[in-house]
Amino acid sequence: MSKPGTDRPIRAPSLVDALIPLVTLTVLIAAALALFGLNALDGPIQTALILCCMVAALIALKNGYTWGAVQKAGQGALASVTSAIFILLAVGALIGTWNLSGTIPTLVYYGIQVLAPGWYYVATALICGVIALSIGSSWTTAGTIGVGLVGIANMLEVSPAITAGAVISGAYLGDKLSPLSETTILAAQMARVDLPTHIRTMAWTSVPAFLIAAVLFGLLGLGRVDVQGQSELQTAVELEALNGIYRISAWNLLPLALLAFLSIRKVPASLALMTSAMFAGVLGAFLQPDVYRGFVDSAQMGPVEAIKSIWQAMATGFTMDSGIADVDSLLSRGGMDSMLFTVWLIIGAVTFGALLDEFGLINRLVSPAISHARSTGQLFLLVCASCIGLNVVAGDQYIALVLPTRIYRAEFAKRGLAPQNLSRLAADSGTVTSPLVPWNSCGAFMSAVLGVSTLLYLPFCFFNIASPLLSVLYGFTGFRIVRTEPIVSSESSDQ
Repeated sequence: MSKPGTDRPIRAPSLVDALIPLVTLTVLIAAALALFGLNALDGPIQTALILCCMVAALIALKNGYTWGAVQKAGQGALASVTSAIFILLAVGALIGTWNLSGTIPTLVYYGIQVLAPGWYYVATALICGVIALSIGSSWTTAGTIGVGLVGIANMLEVSPAITAGAVISGAYLGDKLSPLSETTILAAQMARVDLPTHIRTMAWTSVPAFLIAAVLFGLLGLGRVDVQGQSELQTAVELEALNGIYRISAWNLLPLALLAFLSIRKVPASLALMTSAMFAGVLGAFLQPDVYRGFVDSAQMGPVEAIKSIWQAMATGFTMDSGIADVDSLLSRGGMDSMLFTVWLIIGAVTFGALLDEFGLINRLVSPAISHARSTGQLFLLVCASCIGLNVVAGDQYIALVLPTRIYRAEFAKRGLAPQNLSRLAADSGTVTSPLVPWNSCGAFMSAVLGVSTLLYLPFCFFNIASPLLSVLYGFTGFRIVRTEPIVSSESSDQ
């Protein structure tokens, strides 16, 4: 056969064709981690992904596709992550101006006084869960409240890695169960199930998974009960430093309130984030004139100095030299340029995944496996493995959510499994595991905004680990599996 618009015969990919890019990815990622450790995300893994794109492109050319077809697939990949890139850049700008204007320092100042080390991890997960449920965005939750909670963790001398795991656990719980979440809506649409049914079905895995996470966070917090007495003096010094640098007041939290309002009103995330960032910059010029003047090293504070401060904070982030390490580490962050390594990572990962999908390499691996999944439990395990595998090789949660749903939808109908089983399984396995992969768009985002390496927080994302395990367990036991009359339908165009 030949592809429309080409004169070259197109050959179906062989099993070897499908395996070569995955083996290449495995070898290069392993080599990058072995040689560079946690610094592998500062360029080596991005380079590995670009090389893997080249390998996938060569296989496509070998099978008869033109270079134009390869370019078109790459362009489609870049188009699919345009929104994510703008969100990343907006979050970078927001962190810069929120530190400059005093929003994050105020969150930390108040948070230190009400959150005790012994129950800090549980409280973090609950706070992020409620906020994400309200606004329907795990990214916005982590990039705003999550940043403040990790900053508080440093000052309370509790683990930033465990705190990041709690932030992500809570954020993804709320995101999954929120009717405002685009991934929740997408999972329901792709499986052809109404949204309320999808959310009710997901609750049977999400709520138990979060309870498991809460128990584990509580146990980890018990070991920190004695920290409060040990660190009271240091915390007092840090609070005094924050209050000396900024004029701490509830007015500094107005940018957070504006962001919450815009999110609830379903304003696009990048626009809401950038609006809040700029509002914080303007507001802070009136509330924190001394900070602005010091940031641009000016003897006076006027409109020019305010504009320069806001512009610089959005571009390259805010920096502080107070002489107290924890305070300086908290405040010296943000800026769009801090997200550029993450953008590079996402571009490489999503382009690689798009090439594997476009030229049939993923389908070549998955289709034969369906016939070997004879029981419901085995089918659930296969779907889970496919979603997690796509998060690893495709680097994007939307690919990991959409593609398996399309591939397995007809098989679920054929076996008399209601579509909400598939939508729940895809969300549990695709959406929730995406932040656990360092080069996935979600893993890269969480690591960048929280300031904790993906490999460090991964073991503590208890909710994200428990959700797919429970979903597969339900498949093997039959618990909460909804059945319908078997339907044999032709969906070749969807598979």
